[in-house]
This record gives sequence, C-alpha cells and structure tokens, in this order.
Amino acid sequence: MAVDASHRTKIVVYYAGWAVACAALAGVIIALIHTWFFSYIPNRAGLLHTLFNDVMTALAIAAGQGAVALAVGSILVHLGRSLQRTVLLGLLVGVFDFVVYFVQMAVPATELGWLPDVAILVLAAVAITVSGGAATEPA
Repeated sequence: MAVDASHRTKIVVYYAGWAVACAALAGVIIALIHTWFFSYIPNRAGLLHTLFNDVMTALAIAAGQGAVALAVGSILVHLGRSLQRTVLLGLLVGVFDFVVYFVQMAVPATELGWLPDVAILVLAAVAITVSGGAATEPA
C-alpha cells in the first residue's frame, strides 16, 4: 500500500519535533552536568546564570537541528521518499549531541569553536535524517 505525500509530510513534522525533543533533552542533561560538576560558581546567582545560559544555548541548537531535520525530511518527501524508523532517528540525534557535548566538556581541547561545532551538529542531523529515507512504492 502506497503512502500518500500528506501522510509522509506528517511523519516528517512529527520526526522533526521528536528530534528537537531528544536533542533538547541531551543538551539540558549536559547543562546540568556542566553546571554542577565542571563549573566553579561561588554563589547561587552565578549557578543559576550559568545553568540558564547553558540550557538556552542547548534549546537553540536543538531547535536548529529540528529545522534542519524538517527541511531535509521535506526534501526527501518531495523526492518521493519517506522516513522510516523515526523514533530511532530522533534518539540518534540526541545521543550524538550528548556525546559531542560531553567530549567537548570533558576534554576542552576538542572544542573547535561555534561555527565548526554547529556545522558538525547540522551535518549529523542531515546524515541521520537521510539515513532514514526509504523509497516508497509507486501509487
């Protein structure tokens, strides 16, 4: 049974939301770890400031990855493909983010700067999304 384009588009939208949720959760967990174990903050105001900034940065990056996932998924739908295993794909986005953030936090020499870091996360979101594309049966 062929899946129509509107159904494939709904799957892409839900997948993008799921990818945002997984990436955001990974970022928030890393923000908590960073704030409590890797930062020296002498007072509560500094602690909250660091935590808030880390969480906001993680959420902004997650939103960007969701936008990338939505764009790439939409291109796949336009090309007649559909996304498969979207729950796993979203989890992979979150796990990749967690690993990258943790390595950069634990080994500061691996920090490349904002532009390369964001480029790596965007390329990972593209690669993970494309890996979930599957050809659909002709209607």
